[in-house]
Amino acid sequence: MKYALIGCGRISPNHVVAARDNGLEMVSFCDIVRERAEDNILKFDLDEDAIRVYTDYHRMLEEEKPELVAIATESGKHAQIALDCLDYGCNLIIEKPIALSIEDADRIIIKGKEKGVFVCACHQNRFNKSIQEIRKAIDKKRLGKLLYGTAHIRWARDHEYYDRATWRGTWEQDGGALMNQCIHDIDLLRWMMGDEIDTVYGMTDRLMHPYIEAEDLGIALVRFKNGSYGIIEGTTNVYPKNLEETLYIFGEKGTVKAGGDAVNIIEEWRFADHFNDEETVKRECKENPPNVYGFGHTKLYKNVIDTIEGRDTLVCDAEAGKRALELVLAIYKSAFEGVSVKLPLEECSTLDFKGRFDKS
Repeated sequence: MKYALIGCGRISPNHVVAARDNGLEMVSFCDIVRERAEDNILKFDLDEDAIRVYTDYHRMLEEEKPELVAIATESGKHAQIALDCLDYGCNLIIEKPIALSIEDADRIIIKGKEKGVFVCACHQNRFNKSIQEIRKAIDKKRLGKLLYGTAHIRWARDHEYYDRATWRGTWEQDGGALMNQCIHDIDLLRWMMGDEIDTVYGMTDRLMHPYIEAEDLGIALVRFKNGSYGIIEGTTNVYPKNLEETLYIFGEKGTVKAGGDAVNIIEEWRFADHFNDEETVKRECKENPPNVYGFGHTKLYKNVIDTIEGRDTLVCDAEAGKRALELVLAIYKSAFEGVSVKLPLEECSTLDFKGRFDKS
């Protein structure tokens, strides 16, 4: 399967490794800074003659005609690049968030269906061993009635991080802590608790990063349509480094907690049915990734390839990507307006909040 990567920045090595380990035919890397694409070829000792480097993705699509494209550019460019790729009939893996507006997410979903291709939102933490084990328990109703779940993302991002890419923290190209750093755990909370949301009440602030436009702290209460609740706490203000990303699920017959740097280990596993041993589950589900991105990209790529070839179904499709985006935007909207927000959102964009923290 012919594969191309658009965007060769911070997250791109995870995509290159996933493509390589899944045996994809890598035909092209594209980045507006040519050296970044070339660095990925050299770093992973790939065939320089087989992989063409482009700075214009339109030209790349026309000349290479890839079957599967991964989009790993700044967030604000995801939607337009995705729509252009879909015009060429490409299957897609889109880094989170899938877009920065409800309208763009809908356009991607509609066009993907029209073209008969698959669009995957890259929420790779769904493939963590810990998360897969929790999901199996929920699917088997082992927790009984779901009561509430919580997502805590307590990370650190300093001035240097934002200086390395000026699009970070902007409303036009990124959003803040919730949209960039916290959306993976937000996706997991919504996925685990039944997806369908009734009401969101949120508060956001910019406490420690006056040089960005968006928030560095977000807190929200969520009421799901099945009667359960969610609590979200996300920040990039933790001193002096990343502390944890955790997911709790509380049910009438079970309590589980995934923790570690990026929900990559099981820390609590308590069930009324005692179906499996807590210590065994903790041991078998423990992963020690080199960074918060984890090992999920390789498994996500396998799921996408298997789906394209008719052996599987997407674990995280474009609709799932839209749901994660929608919840973040709902928190932004609630915080901005000072009222609770009902879902679904028909329209909303990060651009709606431009100037949110500007001093009067």
